[in-house]
Amino acid sequence: MANTKSAKKMVRKIDRRTARNRVRRSRVRSFERRVEEAIASGDREVARQALKNAEPEIMRGAQKGAFHQRRASRKVSRLAKRVIAMQA
Repeated sequence: MANTKSAKKMVRKIDRRTARNRVRRSRVRSFERRVEEAIASGDREVARQALKNAEPEIMRGAQKGAFHQRRASRKVSRLAKRVIAMQA
């Protein structure tokens, strides 16, 4: 357990930051899941719209530090590739 005043403050800050990031990651996973479900259903238009809604959320999660920027770019790229493949 933290002993100094500054260490106790850091523990409080880390707890707040962790809680925010947990919410952000959960929100991003929900948007990713909607795209995955739309792809699985085979509905092109729904999948395209779900991806359009998910992309800014995924990138915002990376920008806010919930996960790495490259992970967000990779996820968007792979989802987009799968949605485009549906249209072919």
